[in-house]
Amino acid sequence: MYPIGQFSKINRVTTKALRHYEKLGLLIPEKVDEWTGYRYYSSKQLPRLSQIITLKQMGMSLTDIKEILDHPKALESFLKLQAESIRQSIEAEQMKLTYIDSYLKGLRGENAMKYNPVLKSLPECIVASMRFIAPSYEAYFEVIPKMGEEMNRLGAVCSEPAYCFNIYHDGEYKEKDIDVEVCEAVVAYCEDSEKVKFKKIQGVKEALCVLHKGPYDLLPEAYNFALEWIEANGYEAIDHPRESYIDGIWNKDHKKDWLTELQIPVKKK
Repeated sequence: MYPIGQFSKINRVTTKALRHYEKLGLLIPEKVDEWTGYRYYSSKQLPRLSQIITLKQMGMSLTDIKEILDHPKALESFLKLQAESIRQSIEAEQMKLTYIDSYLKGLRGENAMKYNPVLKSLPECIVASMRFIAPSYEAYFEVIPKMGEEMNRLGAVCSEPAYCFNIYHDGEYKEKDIDVEVCEAVVAYCEDSEKVKFKKIQGVKEALCVLHKGPYDLLPEAYNFALEWIEANGYEAIDHPRESYIDGIWNKDHKKDWLTELQIPVKKK
């Protein structure tokens, strides 16, 4: 039998920790002197304490450790869950390093502080869709308002918050003869017309998103930055890019205040 102080030194565990384990029912002393209150542990308890220490080193909470010790058959399930949690933490920390490295490169680059890459998911949504070949970006200002008129005629109600975006089926930035699909998120399907179709756009698990402030003819800068970032950080584009329009001619007086988010679905190579 070992008094608590000696048991503590042998196992390099504080007496405070041992008392806490006792309180939680993790490790009960073999004997407690009824007169002095001194706690004693036996060598038979060493394996259990060793298991507690090992599971703690794996990052298990004491609550989970208690559950495992009470139900040994659950050990494998707990370990798999813990392994997945650690894996996700490593990926999250690795992504932080990626952001830091990218930002440091940006501080020294030509577009220093202009673009900040963000990886995020894109929501599934029902959209009013119109696809056409645009001779140039300027054509949007003629075609898109007509789409809005047709949506009103069909009784379409836009979602809140608004999500208006273009999908480029060419798969790259083009200045003319652009195969573009204009999408406006709506709350429900309506009857299709010759001009406007209603469909569901699947969500995107991960997309590289870059905010561009200014006129559309400078968007190639954002595309160049995004594609370089994707390549430099071990990603690949897996679907057509989108341009989500946040501020534009409808609510800003000057082109310099237009705000567009470039969204490129990606995955790790």
